[in-house]
Amino acid sequence: MNVIDADLSAMKTADFDLSAVKTARKANILSLFTSGSTLICCALPATLVAIGSAATLTALVGNFPQLIWISEHKALVFGLAGAMLAIAGYLQWQARNAPCPADAALAAVCTKTRKNALQIYWLSVAIFAVGAFFAFIAPLIV
Repeated sequence: MNVIDADLSAMKTADFDLSAVKTARKANILSLFTSGSTLICCALPATLVAIGSAATLTALVGNFPQLIWISEHKALVFGLAGAMLAIAGYLQWQARNAPCPADAALAAVCTKTRKNALQIYWLSVAIFAVGAFFAFIAPLIV
């Protein structure tokens, strides 16, 4: 159990409804994984080829043939990742004004959880943007 989960379980004992904060946090973590799939789809192969590691890419595709399906269906992958980012952003927006406990220690944990969730969300957006660049913009430039 990590520190934030322990702190959130300590908050459960207080009579506060932090479901909005917890839901936003879970959605942000899920959006991080869906955004990561955009890197696997497009940025990783382009990077390996750019640095001259085509043999590594061949071995990677040989061991994980699902990478070909992900690359062939990149519009679906990016659509799902974009939808997840939109949902996570909406939930993050809804949780921004959720009340934190009056207790100073619990309020600090609540604030830290919100800050971490927001950082995870923006990291997901950045990963999505890098993947989108390699999938859709870089092929037009090269």
